Amino acid sequence: MRAALYLNSESSRRQALLGQLGVAFVPISAAIDETWNGFETPAYYVERLALEKAQAGWRSIAQRDPLPVLGADTAVVLEGTILGKPSGPSDAVNMLAALSGRHHDVYTAVALVEPSSASHRSRVNVTRVTLRAIAAWERQAYVATGEPFGKAGAYAIQGLAAAFIEGIEGSYSGVMGLPLYETAELLRAAGIEILAAAPHAFATKF
Repeated sequence: MRAALYLNSESSRRQALLGQLGVAFVPISAAIDETWNGFETPAYYVERLALEKAQAGWRSIAQRDPLPVLGADTAVVLEGTILGKPSGPSDAVNMLAALSGRHHDVYTAVALVEPSSASHRSRVNVTRVTLRAIAAWERQAYVATGEPFGKAGAYAIQGLAAAFIEGIEGSYSGVMGLPLYETAELLRAAGIEILAAAPHAFATKF
């Protein structure tokens, strides 16, 4: 089956999530500057980056294969402050200490750039996550696994950090990095059929 779109992301999590929608896609990698200027709201910031990722991907493939390009971005926000990816072990430990026993919000935006005049659509999902109190030794042990690196907020909800999650209010897939409800809405609006590439094994007989 021919691909229906491109996904500008090296994230294996985002690729796996998009695959759950049963859409044939090709992952690509077109980098952008992800620096937060310190003034943007979290929602504006993630939406801007998701759109810039989609546009960068579009520029990289437009001449050879004009298919839609999807981009996404995620930010962990604690009391209005955006927590990015940890710069090292001590930074990861400090982030986990700040999040320990508290609520925080995860903002994830998804954007789709379409072939027709490079028009675009975007959506933002916000999910509240509550972490239980994490003991100092647990923070150290978790950071030692290497899992926090490359993750906004220094944790992966789908990984070992699941043991720290007391609850979420919103989208689990959004916290992972690609909110599937919003993504499916964007794809349908662009005329891209979801489940078209789903394995026959998903079919159920009654």
